[in-house]
Amino acid sequence: MSATEGRLIPAQSVVEQVLEASASDGCVVIVEEASEAELRFANNTVTTNGTRRDRSVTVIAFRETDEGTAVGTASRSGAGDAIDLVHRAETNAATAPPAEDATALVTPTRPDTGSDFVDPPVMTNLSGLGNVLAGLGDAFGRARAAGTRLAGFAEHRVSTVYLGSSTGLRLRHVEPTGKLEVVARADGGTRSAWAGIGAADLSAVGVEELEERLVRRLGWGERKFDLDAGRYEVVLPPDAVADLIFLLGNATSGREAEEGRSVFSAPGGATRVGESLSPHPFSLRSDPFEEGLECTPFLVTGASGQDVSVFDNGLPLERTEWISQGRLARLQYQRASAARSGVQPAAFANNLTLELPGATSALDDLVGRTDRGLLLTCLWYIREVDPATLLLTGLTRDGVYLVEHGEIVGSVNNFRFNESPVDLLSKTIESGRTQRALSREWNEWLNRTAMPPLRVAEFNMSSVSPAT
Repeated sequence: MSATEGRLIPAQSVVEQVLEASASDGCVVIVEEASEAELRFANNTVTTNGTRRDRSVTVIAFRETDEGTAVGTASRSGAGDAIDLVHRAETNAATAPPAEDATALVTPTRPDTGSDFVDPPVMTNLSGLGNVLAGLGDAFGRARAAGTRLAGFAEHRVSTVYLGSSTGLRLRHVEPTGKLEVVARADGGTRSAWAGIGAADLSAVGVEELEERLVRRLGWGERKFDLDAGRYEVVLPPDAVADLIFLLGNATSGREAEEGRSVFSAPGGATRVGESLSPHPFSLRSDPFEEGLECTPFLVTGASGQDVSVFDNGLPLERTEWISQGRLARLQYQRASAARSGVQPAAFANNLTLELPGATSALDDLVGRTDRGLLLTCLWYIREVDPATLLLTGLTRDGVYLVEHGEIVGSVNNFRFNESPVDLLSKTIESGRTQRALSREWNEWLNRTAMPPLRVAEFNMSSVSPAT
């Protein structure tokens, strides 16, 4: 890309420049314009705020050979020479072996596809954080009066992606993403609580809602109990459920399952598709048109992986149930690998929803029906231990509370846990209603999640953690 009068040339022009200059047997161009506004705060005061704008360009060149189709890619951030990217991608394709995921490039499916391709990218700015900033100002005053310190950050990002191809694709989509995370600390940090919220538009986010949640949890922490490691009945808020279910979604690789490397593998190169994972009729789905979680409705990838392919760029995404009626229903497949396995291709949209149809209970209702157990408000540092069972390990943080006879009686020490999200579904005693959730651990990778609170039996707290 070249700069014209100090400004980047339009993203659409970059796409057309690349396609016109390409001498390969096929070409895909991806231009992403990203605009971000953020503010950070600590000790009850805003510390930094600012905005930035980024552009990334990826060129994918395809070369036909007697053995198959070879692929070369080249990427660059910021301003640069589009023609140079074309030459680099074609040079890489000239020396690459045939691609195992080769298939025909995606072609337009409707005559009106790309009608908004000429529209400019959408930008955000600090005014989009104005409501949050005003709410924080009031919250800071109340926190100082109570001897509490608030820290955290808010950010709003708008990504506009332009995808063009030599087969005639001209696709554009705008994806706004926002979040607010707050940690409250009292008594010199010996009591702490975290709360977060994700939204496409932060102007509609009420800081007071998170503040009330934090104040309530800090109040629970005024009494302290020490508990040993062991298996406990637990109540998980939607945010903590998202921390675990995110990794279940990531594990739905068809290739890994067929190769015997996944919790969804079955003997003889088969998979567990069709097998019951829970006695409850849970649905786990991704859907680019899910209300409140809308996201890019076509596949965009700059590199092939085991379940996505550069040949599939522009493939329309649709509602896909990975778990349906409590049974494993689908696994992820590229078009090429799906054809080899005799299944339908499937790819994730940029959201994830777990739901138990008909469930209406709130988190407090689940707590009220717990005779003795733990409320785990926040999980942290979650890592995979065994892919064959999807066993995870992680830590509790910023609020573990003891529940007795339906009441929260105080806070307890932190734990290291070892659990599988697949087992989590099978051990669920009760589920509440699904609502927007924000995983603390994974929200940079997946912000758009909707999860229910869960009451789960025999959650394995493998050891006491010294963390405070």
